[in-house]
Amino acid sequence: MSFSHKIIDWYNTNKRDLPWRKTNDAYKIWLSEIIMQQTRIEQGTSYYLRFVEQYPDVFALANALEEDVLKLWQGLGYYSRARNLHATAREIANNHNGKFPASYTELLKLKGVGEYTAAAIASFAFDLPYAVADGNVERLMARYFSISIPVNTSKGKKSIREKATENMDHSLAGLYNQAIMEFGALVCKPTSPLCSSCIFKENCGSFKKQIVDEIPVKSGKTKIRNRFFNYLFITNEPKKVFIKKRIENDIWKGLYDFPMIETKGKTDKGKLKALISREKLFGKQEVQVKSVSREYIHILSHQKLHARFYVLEPAGEIGFEKGTVEEVAFGDLKKYPIPRLVEKFLIDIDFF
Repeated sequence: MSFSHKIIDWYNTNKRDLPWRKTNDAYKIWLSEIIMQQTRIEQGTSYYLRFVEQYPDVFALANALEEDVLKLWQGLGYYSRARNLHATAREIANNHNGKFPASYTELLKLKGVGEYTAAAIASFAFDLPYAVADGNVERLMARYFSISIPVNTSKGKKSIREKATENMDHSLAGLYNQAIMEFGALVCKPTSPLCSSCIFKENCGSFKKQIVDEIPVKSGKTKIRNRFFNYLFITNEPKKVFIKKRIENDIWKGLYDFPMIETKGKTDKGKLKALISREKLFGKQEVQVKSVSREYIHILSHQKLHARFYVLEPAGEIGFEKGTVEEVAFGDLKKYPIPRLVEKFLIDIDFF
C-alpha cells in the first residue's frame, strides 16, 4: 500500500472531530487556518466557533469594525493575523464578490496568506493538488525521509514540500493533507512520538537510524529581545481610568493598554516618579504611587516583556497630549480589545 493510502486509512479511523473538517466552504476553511496558526486546537476551536457565530460569512466579517475583530481575537496573540484577516475579508467581499479564488497562485496574493495557507485552502476547499507543510508535516516528512537539512530554511522547506507532493494521491489531495497534518499532531509528535505503534516504523529513516529525537533539524535560534514596560494605571476620578490606543508599528497595534514608559531595564517607584516628572505628565504636581504590581512576564515570538503596573492617583490635571489618551469608565473598559498581559493584571486586581 502506498504512503498516501496508508496514512489516509489511518486518518479515517483516528481523526479528531473538528468543526472545520465538516465543510468545503473556503471562507470557513480560511478562517480556521488563520486562527489555528501557532494556536493549540483546544484553544483555537472555541475562537473559531465564536467567529463563525458572529461573522457567518465573509461579508459579515468585512463589514465589522476592526476594533470588534480585535476584541473577538483577544487572547490569541499575533494580532497582525487578525488585522490581515479583516483586510482580506474586505478584499474578498469588495473585489471578488465574496468568492475566494479557486487558484493557488491567486490565493497567495491575499494578505496574510502564505504558501501553507494557500495550499490548505486550495486542497480543502477545491481539492487542488498542493501539499501543505505546517510544523506537523515538516516533522513527519523530515523523520520519515531522514532529512537533515534544517526545516526552518528555504532549502529545507522546499525539500519537505517536494516529499509531501511526491507522495500525494492527487485525486485525494484534501484528504491526504488532512491526514499528514493529523498524523504529525497525534503520532509523530515533537516530544515522545509514538514510534512503537507507528504504522510507518518499518520504513521510517529516522527510526531505523535511531535518530528520531534529533530530527527535524533547525538552524540557530533567533535572539530574544528583553523589553521593560512600566504601566501607569491612573484613576483621576472615581470609577474612571486612562487608556491609550497603540497606533505605532509595534506589538499589539490597534489594541488598547495604559499609558506606559518603556525603560532599558527594571526600575522602581523612585526612578519611575523621576521619569514621570521628566515627561511632565502631571505638570508640577506631586504624584502618589498607591501600589506597584508584581512583575508580569509575557513571552512573544522574539521578545520577552517584563511589565509592572503602577497605580497612580494624581491630584490635578494630567498633561497628556490631546487625542493620544482617553478616559473611560471602569465598566466600559471590557469593551476595548486589550493585550493578554494587561488582562492578567486586571483579573489579579478583581477589575473584571
